Amino acid sequence: VLISLAPPLQREAQAQSVTQPDSHITVPEGDPPELRCNYSSSFSTYLFWYIQYPNQGLQLLLKYMSGKSLVSGIKGLEAEFKKNETSFHLRKTSSHWSDSAKYVCVLSDTVSGTVEELNNSFQ
Repeated sequence: VLISLAPPLQREAQAQSVTQPDSHITVPEGDPPELRCNYSSSFSTYLFWYIQYPNQGLQLLLKYMSGKSLVSGIKGLEAEFKKNETSFHLRKTSSHWSDSAKYVCVLSDTVSGTVEELNNSFQ
């Protein structure tokens, strides 16, 4: 299973950034993938994971707003918000060939406006 990680959108003027250290990962089918996302922010932190299949727009997988640090999303995915480690890594118990896609970790200081901006950036 080949998983691509999109280049991060940088908003350094707003004192925040997100980094996905791996540009691609290859995981044998059935093994648990982990997609790493690290962030830096001096504002309230809203974190999102999106998926993009070829010739399609972005689809929200999960989001962290506040509250419980472990967030469950669609397709059996989960991510854990670790404030001390400034990370929001995406995990799944096992991979399937249909998981092959581009994954995007997004940091925002607002909840709205993210999807349109991303869809324009990744077309």
